Amino acid sequence: MIRIVILFCFISLVSCDQKPSIRYVPESSGNINTVNVVMSKTDWEGNLGKKTRDFLEQIYEGLPIDEPQFSVKYLQPKLFNGFARHSRNIIEFVKDTVAKFNLYSDMYARPQVVAKIQGNDSDEMEFFLEQNSKLIQEVFRENEFKEKSRRISKSLSTEKNIESRFELKIKYSSAYKVVKDTFNFIWIQKSIPKGHLNLIVYSTPNKLIGKNINQSIIGIRDSIGKTYIPGRLKGSYMITEKAYRPYFYKTELSGRISYLTKGTWEVANDYMAGPFVNYLISDTLKKRWIAIEGFTFAPSISKRDYMFELETIIKSVSFKTNN
Repeated sequence: MIRIVILFCFISLVSCDQKPSIRYVPESSGNINTVNVVMSKTDWEGNLGKKTRDFLEQIYEGLPIDEPQFSVKYLQPKLFNGFARHSRNIIEFVKDTVAKFNLYSDMYARPQVVAKIQGNDSDEMEFFLEQNSKLIQEVFRENEFKEKSRRISKSLSTEKNIESRFELKIKYSSAYKVVKDTFNFIWIQKSIPKGHLNLIVYSTPNKLIGKNINQSIIGIRDSIGKTYIPGRLKGSYMITEKAYRPYFYKTELSGRISYLTKGTWEVANDYMAGPFVNYLISDTLKKRWIAIEGFTFAPSISKRDYMFELETIIKSVSFKTNN
């Protein structure tokens, strides 16, 4: 009989009369947004392998050229030992008479998530994969946000201009430097080998957000781009890419109603473009919305992990007051 079990193994074992017993494991390793898949070569080359790749390599939304959400590395079971077990995200397929699905935390390293799928054959394991693929994806993604946040926190910026201007805190590395600081608009930027990463923060009064929120977001960001973000040529400025419709979601950030927009930007009257991620966050006490946006200029190279960094920074936001 098939059983579904979701199990998180904690590293601390505490009894009433004893001090916590800590199981020491090494630090996990690997590039951001990478998943190791362990299964037999026959399954990897068959339908089970295809289904696993299909769900892990779904398109990362909002990029000008399609890139997968996760980079997948395949390992045969006989090679899954030693350092190979230190990867941060692992899916392990095991043929067993007991069919089940388990999620483990910090099993071989820390931080780490291991999704273990057992079944008599590839059909049973495929069933568990299909039933739990969304959960696995969400857990891996959250694990990567935490890891990226940890890496950013190693060298945080001490700048207070965003905090003092908008009464919110946001964690970003000291590699980001102020490009523009005006009354209601702050722009910081980080140089990368072939371009730069950018974060902008601004506010807009409630009255400027109409019933069609998606259209309002695009109209406001285009207005901000024209006013504050010039291109290389005279009379050029950043706007939302006209050829592609952005992704829109209603969500929550820092406990507040928010709207997430992912899409691509371009420069009017010039040839520049790239992806952006925009969070519009409700601030009911001050009757305004706060916009925090990240955008990347990195021609001819992969942009997924750069956008993931920007979204991680945005999701670190916290407000001084609750509403």
